[in-house]
Amino acid sequence: MKAAHQSSSDRKDTTPPNHGGSRTFKPPRPLLATAVIGAALISYLVHKTPDARLRLENLANMAQSKGDLTDRDAAVVAELLAKPTALTHSQGEPRYVF
Repeated sequence: MKAAHQSSSDRKDTTPPNHGGSRTFKPPRPLLATAVIGAALISYLVHKTPDARLRLENLANMAQSKGDLTDRDAAVVAELLAKPTALTHSQGEPRYVF
């Protein structure tokens, strides 16, 4: 009777061989763009500064122009940026940043 499973001498690895000698993980560019834009999005939501808003806008525009940002993700960013962000003044009065 022959066994139905692979022999221990058969090659079993499922990852491509590492030809560059470097063991550093390099994520695909769209995944990296999503991570950077996500960090900028969180920064904008937390700090609500004009600089954070500008950084988010610039990163999203650059990623979309290079094809690294999906239309759906771009729509989420655009929807967020379309809403005025209320900042609370020290006395609790809302201020809007445009």
